[in-house]
Amino acid sequence: MSYSQQTRRNRALSSVSTLLLSFLLCISKPSNAQSSSPVFACDVAGNPSLAGFGFCNTGLKAEARVTDLIGRLTLEEKIGFLVSNASGVSRLGIPYYNWWSEALHGVSSVGRGSDFSGLVRGATSFPQVILTAASFNISLFQAIGKVVSTEARAMHNVGQAGLTFWSPNVNIFRDPRWGRGQETPGEDPTLTSKYAVAYVKGLQETDGGDPNRLKVAACCKHYTAYDLDEWKDVSRFTFNAVVNQQDMYDTFQPPFKSCVVDGNVASVMCSYNKVNGKPTCADPDLLSGVIRGQWKLNGYIVSDCDSVEFMYTRQHYTNTPEEAVAKSMLAGLDLNCDHYAGQHAMEAVKTGLVNESAIDNALSNNFATLMRLGFFDGDPKNQPYGNLGPKDVCTAENQELAREAARQGIVLLKNSPGSLPFSPSAIKTLAVIGPNAHDVNQTMIGNYHGEPCKYTTPLQGLTQTVSATYSPGCSKVACTEADINSATALAASADAVVLVMGLDQTIEREDLDRVNLNLPGKQQELVTEVARAAKGPVVLVIMSGGGFDITFAKNDEKITSIMWVGYPGEAGGLAIADVIFGRHNPSGRLPMTWYPQTYVEKVPMSNMNMRPDEANGYPGRTHRFYAGETVYAFGDGISYSKFSHRLVKATRHLSLRLDESHVCQSSECQSLDAVGPHCESVVEVHVEVSNVGDREGSHTVLMFTSPPAVHRSPIKNLVGFEKVGLGKSEEVTVRFKVDVCKDLSVVDETGKMKVALGEHVLHVGSLKHSLTISI
Repeated sequence: MSYSQQTRRNRALSSVSTLLLSFLLCISKPSNAQSSSPVFACDVAGNPSLAGFGFCNTGLKAEARVTDLIGRLTLEEKIGFLVSNASGVSRLGIPYYNWWSEALHGVSSVGRGSDFSGLVRGATSFPQVILTAASFNISLFQAIGKVVSTEARAMHNVGQAGLTFWSPNVNIFRDPRWGRGQETPGEDPTLTSKYAVAYVKGLQETDGGDPNRLKVAACCKHYTAYDLDEWKDVSRFTFNAVVNQQDMYDTFQPPFKSCVVDGNVASVMCSYNKVNGKPTCADPDLLSGVIRGQWKLNGYIVSDCDSVEFMYTRQHYTNTPEEAVAKSMLAGLDLNCDHYAGQHAMEAVKTGLVNESAIDNALSNNFATLMRLGFFDGDPKNQPYGNLGPKDVCTAENQELAREAARQGIVLLKNSPGSLPFSPSAIKTLAVIGPNAHDVNQTMIGNYHGEPCKYTTPLQGLTQTVSATYSPGCSKVACTEADINSATALAASADAVVLVMGLDQTIEREDLDRVNLNLPGKQQELVTEVARAAKGPVVLVIMSGGGFDITFAKNDEKITSIMWVGYPGEAGGLAIADVIFGRHNPSGRLPMTWYPQTYVEKVPMSNMNMRPDEANGYPGRTHRFYAGETVYAFGDGISYSKFSHRLVKATRHLSLRLDESHVCQSSECQSLDAVGPHCESVVEVHVEVSNVGDREGSHTVLMFTSPPAVHRSPIKNLVGFEKVGLGKSEEVTVRFKVDVCKDLSVVDETGKMKVALGEHVLHVGSLKHSLTISI
């Protein structure tokens, strides 16, 4: 979302005139992040006259308080609350408030609501989301969210953070070239949905569990079918995503629905792009109809930054700025990130494009959210979490969780006998090579980052265990020249080699999509030549958000191990060393498919279809629909130990109960609507998991189902997953509860959920079980 807006502004700041203007603006409207005390309304202790205002009366219900507040505002004052830089009303004791804070994988400095210039100089920087998702550990997702919200509240209490955080990103990582795929939990709707719910709960839920209170307010973005930034000549600001109803409700919508329905998220952000010809932020069906109507959002809907403006200036969807503001508000938008509504809403009212009641409705959603956060309850130091402060940020426990999250996410993709884990006593000389091995530009923390508490590079992490020599090999990840001679000489003299290669934010990020799946620059040549020269085992460590075609390395016997480490966060160097030296047994699994380069050569990134089309050779997308060759598949990942699965309990046949008047009682049906008494059916599947290897470790248990071939159903669906820890020779029973209408349903061609009748095949590892559903 707004990371690009900030980048554009940074470029503009090169002019002296803009610098002066920004300086004047900062004087006239100081950011709450620059304050040494929190920003809040209803400071009754400091101004007793405020006690007479109903909206400051904590004894009243939130709805009554919101109504009282709106009734006291002039139209001009109301409009000041429609934008992210809310102007405040001094006569009512309401200060300026900036809605825009970020917390994708830690409190971020992106946005204007948070910064690190005060008492708090850093916050825990967890792995970028794609790596955390690779842990397939729901409790970890929520634990990270809880730490982030604690640090956010602590920063808010000293005036360095807001209360509204526009995270997480729950878009589907549909195409491996997408620069923002690193921000997401991957390509699968089930994984993404479960991550979204857990992280939102970690951010929002209070210790007392009161649903009417929020620790901080989360925001699920970018709604919807948004997964292209800048690819060739296609821009997200003007892109029209043509999406059929089947793909919409089968792939793109489920994470957002889970956010709202199961996570009770406080906000949803609509995206820049159009969907089937309409800007998402101006589509009443998507906003008022689905988010607010069907899913019953308890919160506010915010635009991506400048998206309302772009409806007029770039998409030419409206004829005037006022019309853009009016259409978005009438569609259900409550808050405009940036300035456009503030500039043009008054004229929109005057010309009859929108009436004041629509503004009141938007403000009621915005203010109700701030009420739940305690913004109108006076000094937060006298509220729950008021005791939090700098001492609660970057604690040893929080930093250890960042290290553990990286360890759990790291995916071991290849491991030849005699390679990993290394024994420190056997490695007298270690060669560490690669542009990401000792990057001091903080590549490991990805985008939407803040200031990390500490930062340990892979080289630094490895040298805490053994002595190492280092050569970058490439001066940057996209090097046009490689220092192969120095690197090969180093490799030839060492007992083992660790190559740390991959990408950084110059190759994949917001506003920048890739055009191929190859290692950039001269990296492949460097890797191949170093492996050829090495006398000992060679470990290739890939740091990236998206996958690669590294078939050359997979098939090279001299490259004995391959690890994918995502962007592993502030403790990434320590976590990588923990895995390489066997202090941690890897258990991460790939949350996205790694395709061969030939895939992207024949698949335009702008084609939104998920299902294959044999007529034109379109192969489909993600593990659910793509049946072609892969370099590595969704769910791939190996361990230093071995695990076996045995089916303990499972139903073979399930007969669904239907009303006597049901149409399928008298005619043959391939599927049933996923509503009705038959939806009470739940199937229990128990799988015994045994550690038959020689070391303890965690194991990621993934359960898939292959549904009957009706309604162009997926090849397989991820039903559920669980992370279990097992000692040597230990076994545990993993119990899955399979909800027939939720877990065994498919989406038909019109976007409706259906229970497919016939044989469903359940998979856990190599274990398969057939379940027949009939009526």
